[in-house]
Amino acid sequence: MNWFPLFCDLRHKAVLLVGGGDVAERKARLLLKAGADLRVCATRFSSPFYEWQQAGKLTLLETRFAPEQIDGCWLVIAATDSKEVNQYVSDSAEARRVFCNVVDAPAQASAIMPSVVDRSPLLIAISSSGDAPVMARLLREKIEALLPQHLGKVAAWSGSLRPRVKTTFNGTGQRRRFWEKLFQHDRLAQTLANGDQHRAEKLTEALFQQPLAEHGEVVLVGAGPGDAGLMTLKGLQQIQQADVVVYDRLVSDEVMELVRRDAERIFVGKRAGYHCVPQESINQILLEQAKLGKRVVRLKGGDPFIFGRGAEELEALTDSGIPFSVVPGITAASGCSAYSGIPLTHRDYAQSVRLVTGHVQKEGSLDWQNLAAEKQTLVFYMGLTQAPEIERQLLAHGMSGEMPVALVENGTSTRQQVFSGRLDGLASLAAQAQSPSLIIVGRVAALRDRLRWF
Repeated sequence: MNWFPLFCDLRHKAVLLVGGGDVAERKARLLLKAGADLRVCATRFSSPFYEWQQAGKLTLLETRFAPEQIDGCWLVIAATDSKEVNQYVSDSAEARRVFCNVVDAPAQASAIMPSVVDRSPLLIAISSSGDAPVMARLLREKIEALLPQHLGKVAAWSGSLRPRVKTTFNGTGQRRRFWEKLFQHDRLAQTLANGDQHRAEKLTEALFQQPLAEHGEVVLVGAGPGDAGLMTLKGLQQIQQADVVVYDRLVSDEVMELVRRDAERIFVGKRAGYHCVPQESINQILLEQAKLGKRVVRLKGGDPFIFGRGAEELEALTDSGIPFSVVPGITAASGCSAYSGIPLTHRDYAQSVRLVTGHVQKEGSLDWQNLAAEKQTLVFYMGLTQAPEIERQLLAHGMSGEMPVALVENGTSTRQQVFSGRLDGLASLAAQAQSPSLIIVGRVAALRDRLRWF
């Protein structure tokens, strides 16, 4: 992060704007809206500047820029059509330790003015660090279209309620639950938009009277196979509302970046320097955190109900009377195959898919005879160390050594690698790959050469 995002209170604070043309005019409108004590320096001005001066909104300095004009200012903006003048303004501000924005020249600036979505008092600022201003503008337009115009009124209404909320509810967890109920109340938002003060007060009072849940809850969320963009919208909402997130090593760093900043994070996976937390201990962590009244998200890679032991964790919650819900995720078989250009089914090659645990020795004997049958696709989870046994058993039960196979390492992530070959070389392929990897066996694996896109 090369630029630190910051909102500044410029009300009644001196700001110097150098330039009097169209670009400077756009900056002036924003600064006046922010309540700045604006001084504008230029030898010529567009007509709105004179109108603003007559209305007493700003002061015009009809002269060339001089460094001493910066003295006493909190912010300087260089918006002339001369690179030399803009550089002179920037250097002068730098010497006086005053932040300076230089229009269309971020390399010369010490401050950037972002694209802004204004739903005052709610403000959303978007910046590309000066590298792609058109992209920032397009994003602003998309966000403008998504956010209702009445959001500002809801935000202002919540500001008037803060003292009462603080005295009514104990602890940040209860207060956050109240705010979530208020902000998600569609009728209240529409009432505020209509300016119906009496009904808004009535709806708000009802929210205060509704009891908040005294007990915590657990939400089992599938994080998908790696690419944060594959996480479901509902899953994203849950991790951004969580008090505690319990996660393992299969949850990517990109997904963890989306977790609410102040949520407690409890790692229960196995990495270098860590020991794997036993399943019984994970169950206990979920119970303990929920009994403290917290909203707990158990975040699992892929889908929690496909080789994720999600059911075991929910059984423990059920036995203790802890409420829970489940948000499914894209399982590794679906994500990794799609990102590898390998369709799991194809009317010419595979009419069924079988998802198989690769822990063949630990989980007991598999039905190798049926697994070796034609016209299906096999996907082995956690099978990297057992690849030699998988190869041996499938060959022994009649599968051709020429059967196409693929190992997908770190599937759907920017670190994805795919190792393609034949069944009789599966063990050798596995020796090249690292965990986490998925093994795909079937005629469809040969389609990767034509369908690979990622």
